Amino acid sequence: MIHTLYYVYDPMCAWCYAFAPTFEEIKSKLSSNIKIVHVPGGLAPHSNKPMPDEMREKIETIWYDIEQRVGTKFNHEFWISCTPRRSTYLSCQATLAAKKQKKEEEMISAIQQAYYQRAMNPSDESTMIKLAEELNLDIEQFKNDLYSEETITLFNEKLNLRRKLGLNSFPSLAIKYKKEIYPINIKYNEPDYILKQIKNLTENVYF
Repeated sequence: MIHTLYYVYDPMCAWCYAFAPTFEEIKSKLSSNIKIVHVPGGLAPHSNKPMPDEMREKIETIWYDIEQRVGTKFNHEFWISCTPRRSTYLSCQATLAAKKQKKEEEMISAIQQAYYQRAMNPSDESTMIKLAEELNLDIEQFKNDLYSEETITLFNEKLNLRRKLGLNSFPSLAIKYKKEIYPINIKYNEPDYILKQIKNLTENVYF
């Protein structure tokens, strides 16, 4: 029996970036009968407005908090060299555009590295195109897919799926069996804790 593991994330979510190494280890140890479905949850819609100072300070404070609590390192140069915007939908669409070329997970990682390590602005189209080039994607196809009706429709379906699953925090994990959703409690830097929950659910709940 195939089980579905939903992973709700946003490429511009700092906590998702902090969770990335743990999730990579989880994926490497999952049973072959568990299918992962990535759900870009969309933290903030398209906007050309610069981020208010109060929000900038709040988000950078979150970065420092994550560094202390999880150990993840951030390049705080971003707040000096970029004009941040509270706009994450484009990066979500970029992951779906990359998915059409079978590089969804690579694009998620590339966006996180660009944002948190390279001080590049992931709200900018130019950043998404540069990352697509670095991933050796077909650039013309990527540009078309980034804003295509098919991508927008799929992204809206993902947003609706997240709401239907009742997963409103980023990151979130849940196992689905038939019509039942079983949320997974996340602990950063503790992949075995999460794997144990998944194993208990897939081996004990369903049979």
